[in-house]
Amino acid sequence: MRILLAEDDPMLGDGLRAGLRQQGFQVDWVRDGLAAERELITGDYQAAVLDLGLPFKDGLDVLQTLRNKRMQLPILVLTARDAVPDRIKGLDLGADDYVIKPVDLYELGARLRSLVRRSHGQAHEVLTCGSLQLNPAARQVSFESEVVALSTREFDLLHALMLAVGRVLSREQIEQQLYSWGHEVESNAVEVHIHHLRKKLKPEVIQTVRGIGYTLMVPKPQAGAEAA
Repeated sequence: MRILLAEDDPMLGDGLRAGLRQQGFQVDWVRDGLAAERELITGDYQAAVLDLGLPFKDGLDVLQTLRNKRMQLPILVLTARDAVPDRIKGLDLGADDYVIKPVDLYELGARLRSLVRRSHGQAHEVLTCGSLQLNPAARQVSFESEVVALSTREFDLLHALMLAVGRVLSREQIEQQLYSWGHEVESNAVEVHIHHLRKKLKPEVIQTVRGIGYTLMVPKPQAGAEAA
């Protein structure tokens, strides 16, 4: 799950990025409002963590610009501005969550997962597609009632596909969700991860849509199998 972090404090930004990466997030970090606005308009992110007191352009102005452009990206405001009028303004401008610094990193991770889950119409913490289940918090996958051991990239790829159930993701879209800045991506990396996932699940679980990309196709468990 790729997110953008906009925070100008070097120590805090470094700590937030490290803590979120430990929880499985792919984090790109910018240090001013103009950079945050540019990346969120042109990049492909599942969510953003936005400080308000940013250089060059205030976080509230960034938020307003994005919402004026009809961007539906989940945005969590993380700020030291704890006055009630500030909170009201942030939420009225379109923030999906408003959190006061300092924040526990695991709570921040949980809030981000919740925002992303709801933005994709998922009500429950555990994502389910037929007999396939994925728990983003525990980073655990089960298929046909059996736990499946996946690498970090395999888990992230499957997570992206499960959030996009019913849609086709291109290789480029998958790459953007798997890799943050500074990671070199081999030309066949996505194909290799898809191959490994098919071996660990079943070949037909991930369908190739020729010339477009990949989609998830998991049959529902049969009633007889459930009873057994």
